[in-house]
Amino acid sequence: MTSDHESSLARPPTEAEGKVASRRERWLENPSRIRIREYNARFARNVKPGMLVLDAGAGKAPYRDLFAHARYESADFVEGEDHVHTYICDLTAIPVEDARFDRVVCNQVLEHVPDPQAVLAELARVTKDEGRVICTCPFFYPQHMSPHDYYRYTEHALRLLFSDAGFAVQRLEWVEGYFATVGLQFELMGRFLPRKVGGDRTGWKWWLAGLGLRTVRLGAPMLAGFFYQLDRRWKFTGKGFPKNWVVIARRHRRAHGAPPGTEGQSGGDADGTERRSG
Repeated sequence: MTSDHESSLARPPTEAEGKVASRRERWLENPSRIRIREYNARFARNVKPGMLVLDAGAGKAPYRDLFAHARYESADFVEGEDHVHTYICDLTAIPVEDARFDRVVCNQVLEHVPDPQAVLAELARVTKDEGRVICTCPFFYPQHMSPHDYYRYTEHALRLLFSDAGFAVQRLEWVEGYFATVGLQFELMGRFLPRKVGGDRTGWKWWLAGLGLRTVRLGAPMLAGFFYQLDRRWKFTGKGFPKNWVVIARRHRRAHGAPPGTEGQSGGDADGTERRSG
């Protein structure tokens, strides 16, 4: 015999259960995914028809459709589930000639590579002079895709890494606002806070501690959704810190005879300045 719980897992969800699950998914929808796609869509609108675009570390190639007007190629170290990559390779050794690509896309990849400086140097090698790169990467996020999760980045580290690789940082921004960071913190509380006080912790103070933990854990998903929804309507960057960064960078012109990735060590835009929002 099966229990009622086992039976409920075996049968398909009812229409009412499906609606509840759908509302929960919408309430807890990750604003980072929405905003990263918006940044890539904006980047794609400035890609001229026929330009050659590399999606470095493309995975399932979720942004390929944004570059339908361009010539799109992708690279990853394993074959994609729903996409056949142009190059199966390490991102420190992409099997193409120098200065092949007009634009490079690199989303949520830098935290997963053991040597990010070598990867950025390789992206500089394959990018044309004055070519543009968009890169997103995390600052605050739990460990994931283990064991291939190595780094989190400050804005200062990103400026240094891109400059040393031969890029001028044109924009460095928060992907989402601080409300999304708070939302993630509440979502993680709902997952990870203990349901009760364990061990030999007894007495009224520990009883209150347990009550507090249960209360916070119960309310955390609702608060997570509230801050996620708020972030989608109000990107607050006045204080706090982001979940993710987005970098838009320009490839320096190559100095004659200089090795790839060593030219133009001074960061900034064409006028010698660097822009930052957030």
